[in-house]
Amino acid sequence: MRNLSLPLALTARISPVVVLAAAGWALTSGPATTPAAEKESAPQSTGETPSGASTAAASKQYAAAPAPCGSIGTATIKSLVPGAKTAGKEIPSTDTALRRTCSWNALKGYDYRWLDVSFEITESDAAAAKSYKATIAEKSGGGTVPGVGDAGYSVVNLTTEDKQQTREGVVIIQASNALVTVTYNGSDFESKKAPSTDEINKGAIKAAKEAVAALEGGQKA
Repeated sequence: MRNLSLPLALTARISPVVVLAAAGWALTSGPATTPAAEKESAPQSTGETPSGASTAAASKQYAAAPAPCGSIGTATIKSLVPGAKTAGKEIPSTDTALRRTCSWNALKGYDYRWLDVSFEITESDAAAAKSYKATIAEKSGGGTVPGVGDAGYSVVNLTTEDKQQTREGVVIIQASNALVTVTYNGSDFESKKAPSTDEINKGAIKAAKEAVAALEGGQKA
């Protein structure tokens, strides 16, 4: 087997796992400082107590992020990231109740794949919706992802470094007061070509659907 000097793009993706994870969290960090005044207040009907209204509103919000490394099925990991350890690697978080992320990556032969799944729990549906809208406003050229959560968006971009292509897809889903972000990318270091847009987009959406199902299957507030 001939020796292969891996391009800088591969080194940049294999080594700084924490950096990439932090970048993923930057997409959804806004709601953490949303003022209390932005919280939705349910209108009271005659005879309804304030405490009753508060309880009804809280029951619709997710209390904590699910275990991210268990949010994607083993078969899906093997399909999207061949050769990766299916257990994944959870990235340290300052508050695991509110923010959690897991990454899988592997180089099989000359094919490299990276999958990143992140959860963020915000204080209200309104806060999550505000962060979601702000995030997709910064990412042009994508489209909606119907039938998943309350709102979904997917975008795929191609980058080239030292003649090496990498194609990356990002899917952002708002589900009640939670935000789910999936990043999926790949490269072929022999041909220097990237996987097709269709392959990356479908893979990211598939992972996002499983991640949202894991969220919905968990405990709510």
